[in-house]
Amino acid sequence: MRDLPQPSAQALVPFVSVAEMMATLHRIGLEPALTDLTARIEADFRRWPLFDKTPRVAAHSPIGVIELMPTSDGHRYAFKYVNGHPGNTRAGLQTVTAFGVLSEVATGYPLLISEMTLLTALRTAATSALATKALARPDARVLALIGNGAQAEFQALALRAVCGIAEVRLYDTDPGATRKCAQNLRAAGLQVTPCDSSEAAIQGADVITTCTADKRNATILHDNMIGAGVHINAIGGDCPGKTELAPALLSRAATFVEYEPQTRVEGEIQQVAPNYPVTELWQVLTGEATGRTDPAQITLFDGVGFAIEDFAALGWLYDQLRPETPRLDVIADPDDPRDLYGMVMRAR
Repeated sequence: MRDLPQPSAQALVPFVSVAEMMATLHRIGLEPALTDLTARIEADFRRWPLFDKTPRVAAHSPIGVIELMPTSDGHRYAFKYVNGHPGNTRAGLQTVTAFGVLSEVATGYPLLISEMTLLTALRTAATSALATKALARPDARVLALIGNGAQAEFQALALRAVCGIAEVRLYDTDPGATRKCAQNLRAAGLQVTPCDSSEAAIQGADVITTCTADKRNATILHDNMIGAGVHINAIGGDCPGKTELAPALLSRAATFVEYEPQTRVEGEIQQVAPNYPVTELWQVLTGEATGRTDPAQITLFDGVGFAIEDFAALGWLYDQLRPETPRLDVIADPDDPRDLYGMVMRAR
């Protein structure tokens, strides 16, 4: 049997594995990466009208969801495959796993294939930081973090890097998760206060981020818990039947979303009337709409995650590629593009 022909350069697509992603973050630094990624997401949100927009395609089951999240700006196309299975942690598995592809529209050829479990954690934290920068009081320094699982540290560090958060108050129904998070954030130099209830955690907080995983209509924050001037990032409720806030709280808040048609089905606003007023975040960033109007106002970012954030994250990652980044042979590249069969036969 003769040697198989070697794949051409055209056939080889850059591949960012989990190991490569971690090496990239250590080379750049986690907080500089979060800062850069926040800026990249903001830049793409400012181009919002250029993008194809559709709610993600979701396959729901009683125990979780599997989703595809596509978008294009006309020059590049991206999609992400992602799941959300809250019960996975009981089996030692991640709640969320993901991978994605960035492609060139002109040819349809992929530019990048990447893990996105880590990248999703980064872009979710960066989006919370972007919303907080746009909507919270400028003097906000204390964060209450309700839900201390896999996303928690990224949230806290993004808000420190982008918004100047200096103190974090933690609560989780699992004390082990809080201990883990507190240890990690103290090692990163943050002032940390573990709390024994969500009520205790939000005392004195300027920003509250809820990132719980249970696939149910939960009430993490009650209306009477929230005082004037607070900004809330509600990012745990991200599919039908999964929420974190009491509906009465929404009636007191100015609510901002990513893509309204998707958030109406998946976000906190699935609990309220279809005519409940919301503002898309990109409109605030471009000056087409007003964000916070008063220091005493309660602002809510009802964040469910949208494909443009993943597009921005994959574009940012593409810019970090090095010559030694691994390549995968995933594109058939015959000498004659009409003779795919001949390429197969010659490899016999």
